[in-house]
Amino acid sequence: AVLAEDGPSLTIYNGGFAAVREHVPLDLKSGVNPVTFAGATTTLEPESVILRDPSGQHSVQILEQSYRADTISQGLLLSMYEGKTIEFIVGRTGDGKDVTSSGKVIRSGYVPAGSQGQGNQSPVIEVNGQLRFSLPGEPIFPDLGTDTVLKPRLNWLLQTEQPGAFNAELAYITNGMSWAADYNLVIPEKGNTADVVGWITMHNNSGKTFENARIRLMAGDVNKIQQNGLRRDYAMKAAMEVNVAAAAPVVTEKAFDEFHLYTLEHATTLHEEETKQVEFVHAMNVNSQRVYVYDGMEGYYYFGNFVGDNPGYGTQMNKKIWVMQEFKNSKENGLGIALPKGRLRFYRRDTDGSLQFIGENQIDHTPKDETIRVYTGNSFDVVGERKQVDYHVDRGGHQADETFEVRVRNHKKETVNVRVVEHLYRWSNWKVTNESDEHKKTDAQTIEFRVNVAPDQEKVVKYTVHYSW
Repeated sequence: AVLAEDGPSLTIYNGGFAAVREHVPLDLKSGVNPVTFAGATTTLEPESVILRDPSGQHSVQILEQSYRADTISQGLLLSMYEGKTIEFIVGRTGDGKDVTSSGKVIRSGYVPAGSQGQGNQSPVIEVNGQLRFSLPGEPIFPDLGTDTVLKPRLNWLLQTEQPGAFNAELAYITNGMSWAADYNLVIPEKGNTADVVGWITMHNNSGKTFENARIRLMAGDVNKIQQNGLRRDYAMKAAMEVNVAAAAPVVTEKAFDEFHLYTLEHATTLHEEETKQVEFVHAMNVNSQRVYVYDGMEGYYYFGNFVGDNPGYGTQMNKKIWVMQEFKNSKENGLGIALPKGRLRFYRRDTDGSLQFIGENQIDHTPKDETIRVYTGNSFDVVGERKQVDYHVDRGGHQADETFEVRVRNHKKETVNVRVVEHLYRWSNWKVTNESDEHKKTDAQTIEFRVNVAPDQEKVVKYTVHYSW
């Protein structure tokens, strides 16, 4: 029996694999039935195959399964004719007739897919007693041979004690399929609102076209063992889940186990070697804030030992001020769905309305109501300067005092708010004893000053920290 496909369902993971579910008709007799399924992918994991009757009326056992993915190709046929002489088309006459020449295939150079070898090698062909490390022309093969397949296939011996015709459900894991999310944020010439457009890009390199398929995308860190092994708990769970169609959005999102599923609401065809994109986020007037961060310490390392004997430790200066962009992924801010990890690109409109690219970065999987902050580059017109102005250590009294002065200069035409980050690196016990501006403690060894710097002005932040041990 040869099985036909009907309405496949795909759950594609951002780990580069997919769970496939297909409905295939079976008509089985009582006992053992030889069955061929000629619609598999070239990257199927045979040990992941599940075949069952979703209605539960027929019990089907796979007594034996063989998987063939070495579909017919020029390289495969050359390997089948190694040691034999075949004809090659080496040119054409003026009236369009082929000119042929005989050659003996010494080595085909073919390496089967998934082989542990070094990849395809150059073929070796003997022509008129001379060896050539390339084909002399287009090979002509007498026949396909008796052991070739045109499509990857699964051959089964199925046993059942409940004969009859029914629609079986086939599920398996295949490699060669992936998806990724990309986001574009367009910021106006002035102001903090942004338009957010998110794209899902799917790649099909599985060796098979999926016609009229229902596609879902799984976002999250699903554990998958490499080298032909797989933890299939969640993958097969997703493959067997029934799709429920909904109206309106192109893509809908829901929580699934410890992950998130994104469902394309309309069936689509995903061709072999095709890249397909769909829009899944379109939000207008999202409140987005630009943040300037000056982390002026360069070469900062904390070893867990007091470094009082080295007054210059940690005083290296970095003048660059980071430009960060942040926004909250909330419903009130026009978003509020779990955003899968992907590339985030920022554009700003120029005075003439044109878009200028101003930076990009990656975001991780981000749940709703979390704040996204990404680094987009360094500021051109806002610079920093940091220096140690005083240091004193009292070894007998187990204490030290250190004073830093941080200068931020703004050469822009508008006021900027800069977050000055300082690391208190000399010891775990510390206290700020004097400061020009109020600080905020962000962790056990980091403080932050938030200061406004007027156009063409300089802001000086000065503080003293007391260490004791």
